[in-house]
Amino acid sequence: MHQTVNVELGERSYNVEIGPDLLAQSGARISPLLQRPKVAVVTDENVAALHLDALREGLNAAGVEMSALALPAGEATKSWPHFERTVEWLLAEKVERRDVVVALGGGVIGDLVGFAAAVLRRGVRFVQIPTSLLAQVDSSVGGKTGINAPQGKNLIGAFHQPSLVLADTSVLGTMTERDFLSGYGEVVKYGLLGDADFFEWLEANGSAVSSGDMASRVRAVTRSVQMKADIVARDETEQGDRALLNLGHTFCHALEAATGYSDRLLHGEGVAIGCALAFELSSRLGLCSQEDPSRVRAHLRAMGMKTDLTDIPGELPGAAPLVELMAQDKKVVDGQLRFILARGIGQAFVTADVPREAVFSVLEDALQTA
Repeated sequence: MHQTVNVELGERSYNVEIGPDLLAQSGARISPLLQRPKVAVVTDENVAALHLDALREGLNAAGVEMSALALPAGEATKSWPHFERTVEWLLAEKVERRDVVVALGGGVIGDLVGFAAAVLRRGVRFVQIPTSLLAQVDSSVGGKTGINAPQGKNLIGAFHQPSLVLADTSVLGTMTERDFLSGYGEVVKYGLLGDADFFEWLEANGSAVSSGDMASRVRAVTRSVQMKADIVARDETEQGDRALLNLGHTFCHALEAATGYSDRLLHGEGVAIGCALAFELSSRLGLCSQEDPSRVRAHLRAMGMKTDLTDIPGELPGAAPLVELMAQDKKVVDGQLRFILARGIGQAFVTADVPREAVFSVLEDALQTA
């Protein structure tokens, strides 16, 4: 049931291994990268309680020692203080340039640890072991690393590719339903942006993915990773095609800012709502049929996911403040906000030619829909 996806980047190419029970095989899979049988693992306290012992056993089975640092869980950890703490710990552990640092956790840990590895001794290798669905299909692949700033998310960072990604689909069984479905928002995104057949497969098999069918989970993760790998190979530093991966994110990032980056709205929930809004905007601009946004929302609803602005608990600002929050997005180029819109399901494209009043209208209507 194991699958391998290669991210083709010349001498910096690496494999993403996908399937159950990879933590138990971690030592055998990581040892070929090691000059000495020792790794430094950074995780968070929640993940440590669930999976750190299994990783230690998997490494020990191949004679690999590990030391570990467990940071607090949550988005607030992607910050200067915890970044500094991580780098200082890695130095105290005497991590050398030929060593390997392991990021065990979700997107927060992967981004933070990847950035620490990028700057430590001007760059040490690291291995991603993503423990959330969102991290397995998105943040662990592609080399984007970083931390948040008071001015916004992910504004400080570097491109630093991992040497290996181990996406153990068994660990997804420890996720809460809400966190799992948040990650599923990114899975749906891949079908919507570039593979109508995959979206159709998700419509038929999403419930099996959600309920824990392992073959379905492996297939969903593998196809998502393959699509991201293909795009990253074409455009590693987001000069063109890689921006397609931001489908739904322009709306999402504004909504995350409006909700204070709190658990009122998880990232994948914002992506799902953002994808629905992007298709609604595309439809209103005459780019795709009116049936497409309805179909997107129907699948999200069938999965029990947040679909509309009215699904977000608490008050939201009006349409105008949300548009202003979009203008702070890091995807702004020369003052022009780039949107990822679609000519149909599986046919996304990047454009800066979007009338602000059209965006305002979509948001205003979405805020008023009961």
